[in-house]
Amino acid sequence: MIAAGLDVGSRTIAIVSLNGSDMSYRVVDTGVNPLQRCRELLDGTGCTSLVVTGYGRYLVTEKLGGEAVSEIKAFAVGARHLFPDCRTVIDIGGQDSKVILLSEDGNVLKFEMNDRCAAGTGKFLEVMAKTLEVDIGDLGGLALSARSSVRINSLCTVFADSEVVSLIAKGEDSAAIALGLHESIASRITNMVRRVGCRERVVFAGGGALNRCLLQLLEHKLAVKMTVPPQPQTVGALGAAMIARIKNEEYRMESLK
Repeated sequence: MIAAGLDVGSRTIAIVSLNGSDMSYRVVDTGVNPLQRCRELLDGTGCTSLVVTGYGRYLVTEKLGGEAVSEIKAFAVGARHLFPDCRTVIDIGGQDSKVILLSEDGNVLKFEMNDRCAAGTGKFLEVMAKTLEVDIGDLGGLALSARSSVRINSLCTVFADSEVVSLIAKGEDSAAIALGLHESIASRITNMVRRVGCRERVVFAGGGALNRCLLQLLEHKLAVKMTVPPQPQTVGALGAAMIARIKNEEYRMESLK
């Protein structure tokens, strides 16, 4: 019996399929037709149970079936599966960021989610990379090359973009601006962590975990060593797949009665 988990995010869609001890995954851009992307990802998987998380979960379950679960639950389950001693999950995605505090047995104790403003998310950096005329994949490296940083006062993406344009016009170094932008996000995430609480092990997930500058800044501000999974963008989809696997097992046990 094959269990599949979909994490339908604003920037990417991740799928994880579990077949016994075998696991496969794939990450694609969400694009303008996420439902079609999900159909393509599911085609040929032969999954017998599907669980969907992410901002587009209800769209997918309404059209393609399966069960929707919150991102908080999916990321908690996925992180604990990868690292059974995980107590804190930090996820920086395309359009939201979240911090989840877990109990010793993996239950969610407290969480905070920023899903109403792009500040502190991948979208924020994507907009700024365009303004700085740098590929988003190179922005973190540019920031790490800076000898100093320029303070970014605006938290709003629109205002911060205008601020960056003004800094460029004043002749400020692009690397220093990039570092200031990363520090702005790191400070926002750090404040979220402090409100929720932080216990080790800390797992850093989402596309933001691929950014080396964000990782270093967060580790410094929080004074903890963070663990980045091998495929940080698939943690939510993995959690959804694990929940789907449990449902498969429940169905199998029910059929044996």
